[in-house]
Amino acid sequence: MSGERAVDSGDPALEKEAWISGTLLEWGSCGKIAYVDGVPAGFVLYSPPLYTPRSVAFPTSPVSADAVLLMTAHIIPEFSGGGLGRMLIQGVAKDLTRRGVKAIEAFGDLKWEEPSCVVPAEYLLSVGFKTVRPHLRFPRLRLELKSAVSWREDVEVALERLLGSMSPERALRPV
Repeated sequence: MSGERAVDSGDPALEKEAWISGTLLEWGSCGKIAYVDGVPAGFVLYSPPLYTPRSVAFPTSPVSADAVLLMTAHIIPEFSGGGLGRMLIQGVAKDLTRRGVKAIEAFGDLKWEEPSCVVPAEYLLSVGFKTVRPHLRFPRLRLELKSAVSWREDVEVALERLLGSMSPERALRPV
């Protein structure tokens, strides 16, 4: 209903801003933004299913009672392929783990061709989500937060190894 009003009024961005403000006030943080050198490079939005009533329109709904819904995610094309999407999901997992949430669920798009609100199922699967309700177009996928925490630790170790391999001596050596 609110989405239709936004389109009718010609200002869906204003409706999205109002939704984010309301959700922040009532529930708390509902999104993450990734920056690269101070430039926004990607984002995710998430909330309990109660705050996204249109989610029941998906053929694989409803979202499980113990999960928060990952509604959308996007990485700007010039920043894709560098792990930002994975880091955004890790940030969501860390936030929701602190809040006592057990899982993240999302509706994936198996036929994704261009940016839209629904996240490509292939991306969700690549960052650790598992299919819990199959569908030819919009499967419902789930990421258990226990596995996300250990997965995050694995990535942190890999980053430490990578950054540790860059010794200051090499960077400061005269040419």
